[in-house]
Amino acid sequence: MPLKIIFMGTPHFAIPIIKSICKSDHDILCVYTQPPKKKDRGQKKNITPIHEFANTMNLEIRHPKSIDENEIEYIKNLNPDVVVVVAYGKILPTKLLSLDKIKFINVHASLLPKLRGAAPIQRAIMNLEKETGISIMKIEPKLDTGPILMKSKIDINEGTTYEVLSNELSKIGSELILRSLKLIYRKADKYFPQDEQYATYAKKIKKNESKINWNIKAKNLIANINALNPNPGCWFNLKGSRIKIIKAVEVEAKAEPGIVLDNKFTISCSENAIQILELKKEGKKLIKASEFLKGNNLKIGLKLDNHV
Repeated sequence: MPLKIIFMGTPHFAIPIIKSICKSDHDILCVYTQPPKKKDRGQKKNITPIHEFANTMNLEIRHPKSIDENEIEYIKNLNPDVVVVVAYGKILPTKLLSLDKIKFINVHASLLPKLRGAAPIQRAIMNLEKETGISIMKIEPKLDTGPILMKSKIDINEGTTYEVLSNELSKIGSELILRSLKLIYRKADKYFPQDEQYATYAKKIKKNESKINWNIKAKNLIANINALNPNPGCWFNLKGSRIKIIKAVEVEAKAEPGIVLDNKFTISCSENAIQILELKKEGKKLIKASEFLKGNNLKIGLKLDNHV
């Protein structure tokens, strides 16, 4: 007899995971996701990627602003065996987690206890981590502190972007969730406590972090560019326009940070420099830096504005 499942998730990252459950013998009773957001100027509301996917699968969808008493009662009446949470974006109340005979498990994109919190994929890249992974954990009231059912590691290579790493981790998550549900179904799921001495936190990305700071090392700036690619992207001002850097490499150099060093779009940092290879001017398409320079005379020695 298949497990009865409630799925809670919001972004694209969660789609391969819910897809794998849909293709299994297990039964998804209902999908919870974040409420639709209004577009600018009162246009049609944007629904989440998981909402859109659930529509295509004719799944029941709920998007409450909060998990209140009514929602807890609704979930209780559905009588699920398991609630699977993947980047839902809301903290589940203790009263919900206390419901009898329901297992609450989370698919988290880090090797817990490292990088608990909202932005583990971006922070892993920004922190120059050599590896990360997926952890399947039992949910507790505190943030990402629950005992671990299983983990799987993956290397972070030089030049790995958020988009690439997110897709790879999501694929791993889609495989691990089925293994986890199989163990739960067989009542063979065993959980191991996290070692608190190794706990770190991945805070939500702030808007001002996308503005480039030339006063950091080139390797750290490239890590930031990769971590925020494609969105929100790392950018700087040039002649009144925002330039979003899509791809860059580190080159050896020594100069005051923020100086244009040559006609190859090399800009100095506190240690070494970056050479911009691909960029996107505000309101324009992505292009090679070499193409951009053909139509934009960039003065060597120009000092670019800095992070504020």
